Amino acid sequence: MPGAVVQAPPVAVPGASRLLLRVGARTGLPRHLANDALRRRMLAAADSLAVLAAVLFAETGELSLAASFWAVALLPVWIVLAKLHGLYDRDHRSLRHLTADELSSILAWATVGTAVTMAVVALADPGSGGIGGAIRLWVALVVLTPALRGFARVLWRAWTRPASVLLLGSGPLERATRRKLELFSDIHLRVAGSAELRELGSRRDELELGDAMRAACGGELPDRVIVCSHDVHEAALAEVVACCGQQRIKLSVVPPLRGAFGTAVTLSHVAELPFVEYHTGDASTSTLMLKRGADIAIAAAALVVTAPLLAIAAIAIKLDSRGRVFYAQRRAGLDGQPFRMLKFRTMVNGAHHRLAEVVHIDGLEDPMFKLRNDPRVTRVGRVLRRWSLDELPQLVNVIRGDMSLVGPRPEQVELVERYRPEHRFRLDARPGVTGPMQVFGRGNLDFDERLAVEREYIENVSLGRDARILMMTIPVVISGRGAF
Repeated sequence: MPGAVVQAPPVAVPGASRLLLRVGARTGLPRHLANDALRRRMLAAADSLAVLAAVLFAETGELSLAASFWAVALLPVWIVLAKLHGLYDRDHRSLRHLTADELSSILAWATVGTAVTMAVVALADPGSGGIGGAIRLWVALVVLTPALRGFARVLWRAWTRPASVLLLGSGPLERATRRKLELFSDIHLRVAGSAELRELGSRRDELELGDAMRAACGGELPDRVIVCSHDVHEAALAEVVACCGQQRIKLSVVPPLRGAFGTAVTLSHVAELPFVEYHTGDASTSTLMLKRGADIAIAAAALVVTAPLLAIAAIAIKLDSRGRVFYAQRRAGLDGQPFRMLKFRTMVNGAHHRLAEVVHIDGLEDPMFKLRNDPRVTRVGRVLRRWSLDELPQLVNVIRGDMSLVGPRPEQVELVERYRPEHRFRLDARPGVTGPMQVFGRGNLDFDERLAVEREYIENVSLGRDARILMMTIPVVISGRGAF
């Protein structure tokens, strides 16, 4: 019902979080701001550990003991540089900020920090350092920093209780917002209540509005308010903004006109006047060429690195059940052109002849299907699917040009033939081994949600976005959520 209060069950507060609450109470900080301070300190500790480990790695080459001392002594400089690159201030500003989002900043930070460190080392000990040590230091930082920062965020979420959120809105937009909070647990929010924006916005002042928010959340002020209403009045929203500022509550607004905003937009300003800029052109030729070059280089290297794993998987498949090791299925590629997609066989021999036993394609409501407990999957096949190892042979498809490392997942030709015109945009890009569907819900997404995240990717193709999705794929594969 509109305006009804939906309360979440009480959440246990871990010991570390209880200590944090006491510290926050002494400093006068609200709980969520104290949590933000803890996260910044944990990220700084992760960066310090990464620098120390990188120096130790570089020391095995051309860095002397004296040079290593100066490199460690520059730790405060590294932290200041990270601060200047925005590596401690983005989590609390965004509803969902991931380590993958800061890859470009980490690369820039590692480059500047390495240059500063090696310059100081050269002055302190002219006989040490060198290009070899600088390269090792930089590479170690680029590898270790994202891993340690990601681990720090995992620990932070384990030690702190999810922030409470009040949803102001109802209808499809409110349901879509709840859905995103359910799909992405790393947002670290729990819905404490909901209410209609127009009801709260009719309050006379910030104090009365704050009391209404408190009542909607079961007696406590929320840590964040998300406005997700199709009926947003400027005056009501202004009152909510003023109240959140006065009460130090974080505020997010879901644009009510999602169709008007689209997915390929950026916000810019001319003086104080905001402009929404629409990207209506195709990706540049140079971007597509660089993407193709990166596909070939990374896929070839990945095949070499994973060769022992491929061999083990092939032997396990052969020992587990009769049939071929590899399975080639007709999928729709770029512009709908069919190609043979390679996979490790994860089903019993002749499983394609038994498809009608588990699903009736002509009776599907949407042109897609994903079976959670497919009886045709073998024991080894379940393991391969759980860790997405069955997809590794598709690296050959990438080198051949049938697929890309990142893109919409290729669908069966029989299903693509049932696409309506508004679905065919996903054929405008080369299909990928991984893609937006894999990192934004995998098998838990329905067809409309899958189309939405794939449209956003296709309309905003870039090498940075591909790198972000590749990084996000690693924790998704490890967690196994949505894999079946």
